[in-house]
Amino acid sequence: MEAGNHTRVSEFFLQGLSDDPELQPLVFGLFLFMYLVTVLGNLLIILAILSDSNLHTPMYFFLSNLSSVDICFISTTVPKMLVNIQVHSKDISYTGCLIQVYFFMIFAGMDGFLLTVMAYDRYVAICHPLHYTVIMNPRLCGLLVLVCWFIIFWVSLIHVLLMRRLTFCPGTEIPHFFCEVVQILKVACSDALINNIFLYVSTAILGVFPLIGILFSYSLIVSSLMRISSAAGKYKAFSTCGSHLSVVSLYYGTSLGLYFNPSATHSSQSSIGSVMYTVVTPMLNPFIYSLRNKDVKGALGRLHNRGALCP
Repeated sequence: MEAGNHTRVSEFFLQGLSDDPELQPLVFGLFLFMYLVTVLGNLLIILAILSDSNLHTPMYFFLSNLSSVDICFISTTVPKMLVNIQVHSKDISYTGCLIQVYFFMIFAGMDGFLLTVMAYDRYVAICHPLHYTVIMNPRLCGLLVLVCWFIIFWVSLIHVLLMRRLTFCPGTEIPHFFCEVVQILKVACSDALINNIFLYVSTAILGVFPLIGILFSYSLIVSSLMRISSAAGKYKAFSTCGSHLSVVSLYYGTSLGLYFNPSATHSSQSSIGSVMYTVVTPMLNPFIYSLRNKDVKGALGRLHNRGALCP
């Protein structure tokens, strides 16, 4: 009978980043600013790539996909938090929480997969430059993205289906600012062993294996560059990887550092770490790619000039 009552839970309560009423306006303003900067910055990257024929290459095709995913990624968590702060509420419906988990895992996983595909693209461009256009043809690029979406779809769906079998006590509070899988499993009133096992499996599929793929690609790139005698040639070849390496370091440094650091299990540390890879990283990606990439800067300049000429 008690378990039956647990299954009827209709909502959760999100603890948020701070309980201090005086800090709520500051948190609201800061996250609203970061959200708008992220959406605007990534939209500009997408528009620049779509409008400039010089950027219609595999590298920028994957970058435009990454920018689209980043917009969706931050939109999964931040708007709900902003609404809750504005209306002085902490609740999120049970269904809304499951939906948030589902899309959060999809876009978080796609970020990692796209960074892996982009590493492979850089490997082909540097190690097999004469065959680059043949290998990285539009069909393969589209197929790589579709395979990524297919894997992410099923992994996220299994997570949600496994969560539906869990029971929760009425008034359950999630010590986070969004429905994060690890924190939800901690507050479940029923046994979550199967969920935890699949969490480790999905972390390997969505996080560890893509990172291994990235490291392997760059090991081959470094090995290839070592055979180039000219220092200028080495720098020119590796300079195309600078932006990608920066984004990879930022994303994996914060996300894997959070999940594999035992001391980060406390709610405050978990929330701060999550902010880094769910909010800060998508916000910085457009700046990293635009400031370090002459092609993107040129496309943004031409886009701005066309906009200025329009009445």
